[in-house]
Amino acid sequence: MMENLAGDRPTAAPNPDSGSTAAIPPPPPPTVQIRNLNYFFGQGELQKQVLYNINLDLLPGQIVIMTGPSGSGKTTLLTLIGALRTVQDGSLRVLGRELVGMGRGQLVEVRRNIGFIFQAHNLFDSLTASQNVEMAVELMPNWRTKREQSVAMLTQLGLGERVDYKPRALSGGQKQRVAIARALVNQPTLILADEPTAALDKKSGREVVELMQRLAKEQNCTILMVTHDNRILDIADRIVSLVDGRLESDEDLTHFMESHDPRTLDRRMFMTL
Repeated sequence: MMENLAGDRPTAAPNPDSGSTAAIPPPPPPTVQIRNLNYFFGQGELQKQVLYNINLDLLPGQIVIMTGPSGSGKTTLLTLIGALRTVQDGSLRVLGRELVGMGRGQLVEVRRNIGFIFQAHNLFDSLTASQNVEMAVELMPNWRTKREQSVAMLTQLGLGERVDYKPRALSGGQKQRVAIARALVNQPTLILADEPTAALDKKSGREVVELMQRLAKEQNCTILMVTHDNRILDIADRIVSLVDGRLESDEDLTHFMESHDPRTLDRRMFMTL
């Protein structure tokens, strides 16, 4: 018998054979939660709907790859999640905050916790590779070590010998790696990537996605990636298909590979918007 510290009445010790189990902690809230999201371009008679009733959760530590034909709305959805567009209809919660009704200043605060990787490098030609990456660190409290952080991330991406080169002295693939370093240097909670390996050779592309995979697992970071690169599908926890603005499927990797022969995949489904 065990003494009850809350009173005088004794309580029975738990029976290990009784089948009782410890309480299971609730799962963490989604990094991104989308409910009944619709989006339109234009107004009046020229208005065109591009996203239809999207419902999607992105969980901490997950890598989600989004596929779909050209014009299906993938990049539009990516930029809405990244607080780069205004939500028109529905609910979109990112990092625990509802984006609907947010002002510009609040949206900027949300974006500070998101790493963006776009198809265009968007590097400043007048700055070195390190300085381009340092700009992201300047927004954070640990900005005093921005040079060290920048060099460390560029080195991880194979650019340790080119940290002081300006973009005009870098190849297309090297510029893309600088842009990726800028997105990853602050170890963001959420990474949104549009064709992150498009300009990279096989080896460099693999190194980049494996770095992102480590970040997802070690830092519990959520990654949403739009890609047509079939070679990196194996890093995904889930593969989401967006067709004509509608969420057509949401599968884990095992189910996706069982239902699709990689040798016969229609490459149009991996084309970007």
